[in-house]
Amino acid sequence: MHWIDTSIIILFLFGLMGFGWWQSRLNKSSADYFLGGKNIPWVVAMFSIVATETSVLTFISIPGIAYRGNWFFLQLAIGYIFGRILVSIFLLPKYFSSGVTSIYEVLGEKFGPEIQKVASGVFLITRILADGIRYLATAVIVQVVTGWSLPMAVIVIGSVTLVYSLLGGIRTIVWIDSFQFVLYLVGGLISIFYILFNMAPSASEEISELNQLGKLDFLSFGTENFLKDPWFMLSAVVGGMFLSFASHGADYMMVQRVLGTKDLESGRKAMIGSGLFVFLQFGIFLLAGSLIYIYLGGMELEKDREFSTFIIDHLPIGVKGLLLAGILSAAMSTLSSSINSLASSTINDWFKGSADLKMSRIVSGLWAIVLIGIALIFDEGDSAIVIMGLTIASFTYGGLLGLFLLSKLDQSFQPISLIFGLISSCLIVFYLKEVGLAWTWFILVSVAVNMGITIVTERFLRFVKYL
Repeated sequence: MHWIDTSIIILFLFGLMGFGWWQSRLNKSSADYFLGGKNIPWVVAMFSIVATETSVLTFISIPGIAYRGNWFFLQLAIGYIFGRILVSIFLLPKYFSSGVTSIYEVLGEKFGPEIQKVASGVFLITRILADGIRYLATAVIVQVVTGWSLPMAVIVIGSVTLVYSLLGGIRTIVWIDSFQFVLYLVGGLISIFYILFNMAPSASEEISELNQLGKLDFLSFGTENFLKDPWFMLSAVVGGMFLSFASHGADYMMVQRVLGTKDLESGRKAMIGSGLFVFLQFGIFLLAGSLIYIYLGGMELEKDREFSTFIIDHLPIGVKGLLLAGILSAAMSTLSSSINSLASSTINDWFKGSADLKMSRIVSGLWAIVLIGIALIFDEGDSAIVIMGLTIASFTYGGLLGLFLLSKLDQSFQPISLIFGLISSCLIVFYLKEVGLAWTWFILVSVAVNMGITIVTERFLRFVKYL
């Protein structure tokens, strides 16, 4: 890397750590550390949600999807908006009225502490595996674009994230997330304008060519089997809706940002607004991928290396450093959020919230070490581990969402019924994968199986009891 690009990255990293130290003075208690004193502006929470769900894999791979194909991926983002509306209607009111720190406390109030710990345990396992492996995959990409060694990429990302997330807590994390979101969105826009400027005066002709090639198509209405085609519009929109309903309603890492706002109205604005900005973000990076296809003449490139190749080989000095800082931003936003939410769930769901600020930071540090350790122990050659880590959410999200929907019913359930339903919802995903059902249907089917098996099991147990 040129010294100018390196300087930009170094200043960026030291700036993050300095901001974390400056914000640390505002944390007086564990509640401040995990909920930011419940005075986080909804716009900041909104941007933080988007940044948290945007890993480097998203940052790099979405332009690659457009480079190799079309914009059908955007249909998922339409479903994301509907899913967040469902979260705002059915789940957020209870979270705010209960005054909980961890959303799994709601399940504890309804079904008892055993189910609260089971749900929290599922969340912890999901986040450890999914984010630990995603962190590794992120470091691999950072290694490619910066030229660092893989261990160095892991340690630099982890160390900087550890410093600012431990010092400042969730308040620092959401503000830095917001800055990082703006940074990598600007990076995408810079790429677009750079290409358009270098295409002038033939930019309109090139875009017209993309349209004629079908590379700007974003709605898919034709399919032979909508149950096995994830990009048919119905499959993609429904799949995106239930994925977002689960990930942003039953995954504490996402909901935590919303709980840091002052009231339900602010939380709803942050939640629904994040869906709109995810749609915008996907549109920008898909457009960047399509334009890179024209700019590079459609040359064959390694999958998911299209955007990084463009950054490294074609952007000018300085601009390249800004884009590399954007890649690091996407890496750190997910990792910092995972560290804080893991610690919060551990303390509030397993130790009943009895921890001071010092202990909250210690627990956060321990989880950070675990995540960094996963990334250092495994490497990009451990394909089976990587696949497991990146797909584990599809096995657990449906079960977690099912538990929250069951809590809305005016009916009590025994722990054995709930656990049996939860296990069944996870196992059904293995079968769905085996028969070739499109992954976009997994969560909907998983939720239905969880609720159906739980209700049937409960009725059977009551029937047996009265025999």
